Amino acid sequence: MTDSATSSGSNSGSNPAENTRSLVIERVFAHPQEKLWRALTESTLIAQWMMNNDFEAVVGRKFQFRAEPMPNWNGIVDCEVIAVEPIERLSYNWGVGGGESGLQWVVLFTLTPTEGGTHVRMEQSGFGPDQQAAYQGANYGWQKFFGGLEQVLERVGAGL
Repeated sequence: MTDSATSSGSNSGSNPAENTRSLVIERVFAHPQEKLWRALTESTLIAQWMMNNDFEAVVGRKFQFRAEPMPNWNGIVDCEVIAVEPIERLSYNWGVGGGESGLQWVVLFTLTPTEGGTHVRMEQSGFGPDQQAAYQGANYGWQKFFGGLEQVLERVGAGL
């Protein structure tokens, strides 16, 4: 497995969307695309590497991720599926603190076959200039989630 994290985005211009940045994490997993897709889209598997959830890979489906509450966060992530292209692309909105909080982003997973595995690119976009703490928290969280994803893929073996 190889790993990288980068930041992208523009910090100039008058359009608010131009003043956002994205967190990008990329890894190559030594597993086939179909196996990664199942781990990204089956609720029981997602719960093993990320958070408890009521996810279904259906465009327009609203769902929640749920974790233990902590200071400044109730443990709930409100989401809605916005794109599903089986074994290639999955995207959903990701929001915390309610619609008025301004803490709303878009998560996009892209899976690409590579020799001996699958390249996974996760981009969480829409971080505003005043959301440095949220950006840092997301970076920490996704690194941890990806580590858990690798463990789930190894643990379930070829049966996944």
